Amino acid sequence: MASIWRLGVLCGAQGGRALFVRIPVVRPAQVSAFLQDQPAPGWCRTQHIHLSPNHYSGSKAASLHWTGERVVSVLLLGLIPAAYLNPGSAMDYSLAAALTLHSHWGLGQVVTDYVRGDALQKAVKAGVLALSALTFAGLCSFNYHDVGICKAVAMLWKL
Repeated sequence: MASIWRLGVLCGAQGGRALFVRIPVVRPAQVSAFLQDQPAPGWCRTQHIHLSPNHYSGSKAASLHWTGERVVSVLLLGLIPAAYLNPGSAMDYSLAAALTLHSHWGLGQVVTDYVRGDALQKAVKAGVLALSALTFAGLCSFNYHDVGICKAVAMLWKL
């Protein structure tokens, strides 16, 4: 069984020395406090990590969103070989929708995880929404006015 070690910098090492201390990080009381969203006893200068936004906690919306993300991911796994075997406009538009939705949700999670501050996060999420809308519109325009996604990838492979 692998054990987790904490760096000496986090709890008491002087001068920024990164020494490994042979004290396991995870203790049952700390795991229990983490799962109950309470500060853990014995932690020094650490920040509690929230796994999901507060407005989703306790609701079914987060579970449905997670399920939808997995469905789109599995759908993409089937769409890519199907697009190779049966290229056409229906496949082009399906790829445009699935790829845009998949990338929109992925970028949204990056924003949720790494952008701090409510106002900044809302602004960046609005930018991600605008980027996703432009991406979908561009892919649909490419499908309608040009050769389409499937034929474009086939043309790239022929190079």
